[in-house]
Amino acid sequence: MSSKELPLNPQPALRHKLFDFLYKWGMLLTVAILIAAFGLTSDSFLDPNNIINILRSIAIVTVIAIGVSVSLTVGGFDLSVGSTASLANALVISLFVWYGFDTPAAIAITLLLCLLVGLFNAFLIVILRIPDMLATLATLFVIQGVAMTYSFGGSITENMVMPSGDMAEGAIPASFGLLGQVPVIVIIMLVVTVVAQLGLSLTKQGRRMYALGGNPEAARLSGIRTTRYRVLAYLIASLLAGLGGILLASRIGSSQVNAGSGYLMDAVAAAWIGLSLAGSGKPNALGTLVGAVLLGVLQNGLVMLSVPYYAMDIIKGLVLALALAMTYIQRR
Repeated sequence: MSSKELPLNPQPALRHKLFDFLYKWGMLLTVAILIAAFGLTSDSFLDPNNIINILRSIAIVTVIAIGVSVSLTVGGFDLSVGSTASLANALVISLFVWYGFDTPAAIAITLLLCLLVGLFNAFLIVILRIPDMLATLATLFVIQGVAMTYSFGGSITENMVMPSGDMAEGAIPASFGLLGQVPVIVIIMLVVTVVAQLGLSLTKQGRRMYALGGNPEAARLSGIRTTRYRVLAYLIASLLAGLGGILLASRIGSSQVNAGSGYLMDAVAAAWIGLSLAGSGKPNALGTLVGAVLLGVLQNGLVMLSVPYYAMDIIKGLVLALALAMTYIQRR
């Protein structure tokens, strides 16, 4: 029998197509399955109020996670975003309560100070050549300590008693409180997502950041100013972490010790899960948003099913491991 007469086996091709489909769209499929499953097992999961609650709960994580995604585009990794969010939380509330600033001024000053965190990260990574993860891990502890020292190790609230014994006379403006409420907080999340996605995918700067993350040496040899784009990536990451901290402050109406630290792992998970959206294999804002939705739906559904809070991290970890496996198995 000649080679032309040998029967073709369609199974490998079908398996390849199935795997490729799951790799590209598995995350969206997982979100749909989770929504359907929780909708069937809980009468109130698909209630519009609960959907709004999910969107509100993921808004801060998404904004911070997009900052992590931007750092990933240049081959880096920013672990300091949680501490930066905590610092922003303390700064913006203190500017209201201690110093009587209005909303625009307090937000602008807070974001500018958060940019200093990005510059510090860039100094450690670009100038001192410390590996990104180790440098931002050091920054995590430094900024966490700065935030705690600045707030005297406690909460910052209206009418608080200062260490000097005086009472804080400032107040949080009502306009600031609107930032953390629906629909404003959801609109901010969507605007950040769209701007970041368009900036990374359609602009010259975004393409150069991807090129730097893909092959730093080739990017350098092609004339890309690698130092500039690495600094830019960490500035954007710190800026978005600061914005996340501001939204957190607006939502809770006070500054709590290390309030932003709890968002770090969810933000990292959302950023990494987002790599697999549409098979891109690279950081992107839309994928990060879907990753945050996945985690938000998962957590909300588990709460409605009365799963103990201490077991939720196990499931989140397994989901992250699965997403990473889907991403990296294609590169073997």
